[in-house]
Amino acid sequence: MLTMSPPLNPWFLSAAVCNAIAALLHIAIIFGGPAWYRFFGAGEEMARMAEHGMLRPHAITLAIAAVLAIWALYDLAAAGMFKPLPLQALVITAIAAIYLLRAVAYIPFLLLTHQPCGAFAWWSSAICLLFAVFHFAGLFTSAKVS
Repeated sequence: MLTMSPPLNPWFLSAAVCNAIAALLHIAIIFGGPAWYRFFGAGEEMARMAEHGMLRPHAITLAIAAVLAIWALYDLAAAGMFKPLPLQALVITAIAAIYLLRAVAYIPFLLLTHQPCGAFAWWSSAICLLFAVFHFAGLFTSAKVS
């Protein structure tokens, strides 16, 4: 008898792809150097540290890439690609909340601290909102999260 697997959750698959691309982009920024740190909004201090050959900006960026890669793995598990990971429901909920908080709080934070609020702030906030939507939609449409 042929048994059919349940369909994969497209919301979590989309979230996984987004997190994986973001992780790879952070790795590319390390190789792209100071100009890439500036272009992708890491700030002048990070770019200057990279110009001076300091390891700190690379370590921070690599840590962010690692977190994003782990999030992609949790998304793939939640999508049904493999067995659930530890604390999966809690982790996915936290990821969704982090993206939503980043989306809605970053621009007000910049305004309150009198920092420039350029195109990067708007685009990155919109992207984080999209990532949050993917995660929340996955949570609401899937029983595979736990």
